[in-house]
Amino acid sequence: MADEVKLHGVTGSPFVCRAVIALNLKGIKYEFVAEDLSNKSADLLKYNPVYKKVPVFVHNGNPIS
Repeated sequence: MADEVKLHGVTGSPFVCRAVIALNLKGIKYEFVAEDLSNKSADLLKYNPVYKKVPVFVHNGNPIS
């Protein structure tokens, strides 16, 4: 079974850039999901319901924020 890694974030955020750099250095393949912070997606609210902020990692359907 392949690991599925998604990164929800905004392109200009320094926190998201740091996460992207770390994933690339470690050679982890991931899918980047661009978020609009003025109109937050249902997935972002589902995976980070308390803070509603980015970045949010989703590994095999489990959020790691």
